Amino acid sequence: MSLSDTKESALGAYLRDRRTKLDPASFGLPLVRRRTPGLRREEVAQRANVSATWYTWLEQGRGGAPSADVLDRIARALMLTDAEREHLFILGLGRQPEVHIKEDESITPRLQRVVDAFEISPAMIKNAMWDVVAWNRAFATVLTDYGKLPPEKRNLLRVVFSDPQVRSVQYDWESVARFIVGVFRADVARIGATARVSALVDELCQSSPDFARLWRDNDVRNYGGGMKKLRHPVLGTVTFEYSAFAVDSRPDLGMIVYNPATPEDAERVKSLIRSAGG
Repeated sequence: MSLSDTKESALGAYLRDRRTKLDPASFGLPLVRRRTPGLRREEVAQRANVSATWYTWLEQGRGGAPSADVLDRIARALMLTDAEREHLFILGLGRQPEVHIKEDESITPRLQRVVDAFEISPAMIKNAMWDVVAWNRAFATVLTDYGKLPPEKRNLLRVVFSDPQVRSVQYDWESVARFIVGVFRADVARIGATARVSALVDELCQSSPDFARLWRDNDVRNYGGGMKKLRHPVLGTVTFEYSAFAVDSRPDLGMIVYNPATPEDAERVKSLIRSAGG
């Protein structure tokens, strides 16, 4: 058995397992005697708008490689959770699905408590559009207080390319700007060129010649981790180590934490946070 045969068999087995665990009554289907539990193959195929014969072949491990669109429709037909949908894509295509932008921009209280736990390390959470949806007291005190901005302005790209103060504190603003545009381009590739993404890019290109110039360069970067050096108006020169983390339950979110790079930096940051609010 070849590797591709193994993948197709695993995909078929997973589809059969999910299908047989569904309750026909929850779909409004007639409660007639069924020889096997769950939905019938033709019922799933109809819900997914695919051929019943082809879907049967897919479960039997001989349907060939499905497209991302078809897998999306099958995931909806089987009422898969986000984690189950991701597993389906890995089995079917060998990769994760594109990130879906959630209309609900809120985060859970639990996730906010995670951010708040970093007492002297500025931390924030951004979504796939680079809207900042959560930040802690350290971030507001040391970097940018997004709570003082209207919700529509709480976007990392808008702040970097429009706020003169944010620009002035960077030791090498050009490198910082080029880096974040490259990371944003990589994020765009994951979520697709949606209308919201296109509108944001158009807005930034019109409002910032610098963004337009860097966007045309087509650079792509990963956030990863590194060092960030600032000319802080109160702290003077201060250096942070930054790390980026994925939020497992929300693939559209990413958390970035800035740790003071030295004990001296940490003491000065701690003193500033204390003086700002006790």
